[in-house]
Amino acid sequence: MALTRRMLLGELGLLSGAGVSFAAMQMLGIASPGSAKAAGFALPPGSGAGKRVVVLGAGIAGLVAAYELRRAGYAVTVIEARQRVGGRAWTIRGNQQIDQIDRPVQRSNFSEGQYFNAGPARLPSSHHLILSYAERLGVPLEVFVNSNQSAGWDFGGHVEPQRRMVNDVRGMIGELLAKAIDGHSLDAAIPKDEIKLLRDFVRDYSGLDAKGKYGATVSSGFADWPGAYNHPPKAVGTLGFKQLVPSPAIAFPYFFEQIMDMQATMLQPVGGMDRIADALYREVAPSVVLDTPVNAIRREGAGVRIEHKNGVVRADYCVCTLPAPILARIPSDFSPAKKAALKGVDYLKSAKVAFEAPRFWERDDHVYGGLAWTDRLNENVIYPSHGFHSARGVIVGAYVAGWTHRDTPEAFVKLPIAEQIRISARSIEALHPGKSTLLTSPVAVNWGQVPWSEGVGAIGRDFGEQKRGAAYDELCRPEGPITFAGEHLSYVGLWQEGSALSAHEAIKLVQEMATGQKVA
Repeated sequence: MALTRRMLLGELGLLSGAGVSFAAMQMLGIASPGSAKAAGFALPPGSGAGKRVVVLGAGIAGLVAAYELRRAGYAVTVIEARQRVGGRAWTIRGNQQIDQIDRPVQRSNFSEGQYFNAGPARLPSSHHLILSYAERLGVPLEVFVNSNQSAGWDFGGHVEPQRRMVNDVRGMIGELLAKAIDGHSLDAAIPKDEIKLLRDFVRDYSGLDAKGKYGATVSSGFADWPGAYNHPPKAVGTLGFKQLVPSPAIAFPYFFEQIMDMQATMLQPVGGMDRIADALYREVAPSVVLDTPVNAIRREGAGVRIEHKNGVVRADYCVCTLPAPILARIPSDFSPAKKAALKGVDYLKSAKVAFEAPRFWERDDHVYGGLAWTDRLNENVIYPSHGFHSARGVIVGAYVAGWTHRDTPEAFVKLPIAEQIRISARSIEALHPGKSTLLTSPVAVNWGQVPWSEGVGAIGRDFGEQKRGAAYDELCRPEGPITFAGEHLSYVGLWQEGSALSAHEAIKLVQEMATGQKVA
């Protein structure tokens, strides 16, 4: 039986996790980055004059919708349940209270200038739309180090630097391929005039000697680093297959930085991931009402009536950007099909843990940014990509999202917060022996229990295929004067780019209903 793309994605998900499945989707062209064309988007100036729009939610999708609608002359009201904007683009600073459903209240205790990006961690350079808003609104960016050859990989209880793992596995695979070529095993698969070309390429690419054997090169690092005078380098030995591939969980780190949305150069706003949301908010602040949960969404004549804790907002149109799990519980006049689609959306329940500490990873181990990977439940460790050589920094000790195994998030978030913190600290100890005692100010954010979010983004059958499923298609359709937006209604799911792209599509529908004219 032929192996289809759906079968391949399913097998990858079983072996590793949501991260591997989504990565494979991108490599197969099923999930793709945003379009550069969207960065020049604008509704016709003045086209919304005399029309009222209520936007539900002040995350990225809601803020982008409000910003563009106001530019076109619409009268906009944004209703947000939280006491802040940004939604899942949440940066924790200073002494901040952290409330989670059925969890003890936490308080951050970060020093001045330190911060923890509890939601999005980075911005791909291929996400043209969200980057265009950063440029337009004057949000400075800096490089986010997404991959670091000096960072450790902790699998099977053994820690090795990424450079040794990556170079040795390439050498091992190259040596096997060279043996197959030399043994004429590939003669029937490769044209005769290409065999020598391939053999030469494999030799150079994998660091093989003239006999096709791999021996660790300087790219794998040193047992003794080169010095001056009488201090020559000493090469490390090569690792065996069981050390290089101790479990299927390690597959994802090997190709992580080649994923379309993870390729260098990665970026981040200077000062925290919420800076883009804050910049959008400054443009639309007079329209935004915070600390106002929605109680009901009703149709009223040709328009809408939004009932909330402080009263009622009436408008001609509504752009609804609320997460599906929240929206499904709000009383509404939605059709049975819309309500069924909302109930069918499954959200990824990821988690993050962070600590503040003196920057021992730089001072003692020379790790400047990047990610360490592990088969422990915390999955990876993220080193800060800013403030190099400053006294202190915030190190993310867990970013649990199914990167290495699909069941990891469920197992991790079932644990008490204190145990999540202990697991993360022990992982950092394995990577940096003796340093976990320096970790302070722990904070754990379990997104499935964050009020008004209850997850980081839509996953599953209807939201993860080349042609999205019935629930996705239903939620893309307006409900009378109500349109819908959010990362879940894009092909760039789980990213701010998807939120912004979907906001554009939602307000195009509003514009068409208001003026009878389509927007390209």
